[in-house]
Amino acid sequence: MAVGRIPVILGPTAVGKTAVALALAAHWPLEVVSADSRQVYRRLDIGTAKPSRKELARLPHHGVDILDPGHRYSAGRYAAAARGWIEEVQARAKLPVVVGGTGLYVRALMEGLFREPSLDAGHRRALEAELEQLPLSELIRWASRLDPAYGGGGRQRAMRSIEIALLTGHPLSYWQRTAREQRHFEPWYVVLSVPRPVLHLRIERRAAEMVQRGLIEEVASVLAEGHAAHAPGLDGIGIKEAVEYLHGVRPRESVAGAITVSTRQYAKRQETWFRHQLDGSVLRLDATRPATDLAAEIAAQWSPT
Repeated sequence: MAVGRIPVILGPTAVGKTAVALALAAHWPLEVVSADSRQVYRRLDIGTAKPSRKELARLPHHGVDILDPGHRYSAGRYAAAARGWIEEVQARAKLPVVVGGTGLYVRALMEGLFREPSLDAGHRRALEAELEQLPLSELIRWASRLDPAYGGGGRQRAMRSIEIALLTGHPLSYWQRTAREQRHFEPWYVVLSVPRPVLHLRIERRAAEMVQRGLIEEVASVLAEGHAAHAPGLDGIGIKEAVEYLHGVRPRESVAGAITVSTRQYAKRQETWFRHQLDGSVLRLDATRPATDLAAEIAAQWSPT
């Protein structure tokens, strides 16, 4: 089993994490282990702001394009896969660098999550079919009633919380509290940030670029495969706004603006999480500086022990 100290580059969406990772390749023989819950989905390249094909060819990434839209992907499943990717990278005598903005994925990988209790497959499918019919507000209400420690989230998280509580007799927080896995890695967190007005401008520009590059057409192509509008992979920020347009809920000209608003709100939640939820050594850097300068500082301060 792979162990050791692992660099983890974090920051809110649009802060420039990919650029810093690419710049680090000039200092380290590295491969990236993505910690982004949206970039796991295939064929949603624009909507999930994946690294470009050139960037992926230049620097290997693990955890990108591994799942078709419509399939659920849990933090626990991610952590198990990511541990395997890290072992593979280390076996090649390279340095695995975790890069992303999904806090739950980072926590699952670095601190471990509960060992999932055994769930009856038939009962789970039947329950999922019922829960799929409920609006998000109702799912959140039930998740909160079944688990007073429920911390909120989207459809997948609410449904999972309900499933665990109803099918095991114990809320999700109970399993998290009593069945933690052994910690596998020692994280060295590098948190990138910029002043909020700067981040807001970057988010606005990226939202406009996404639409210009063909976001709506990309999402339409995936929907044409037969996926439901709220299917996993299609309910994320940047994609759901395109889905709303394609289903006549909003005008086309409002898509970029709606993405901007939702992304700014999400970035604020990310920043709060990175301020209060990291357990380990943390280096915080101002990402208004060039990515090459940030990479040089990260490399200078890195110690494997």
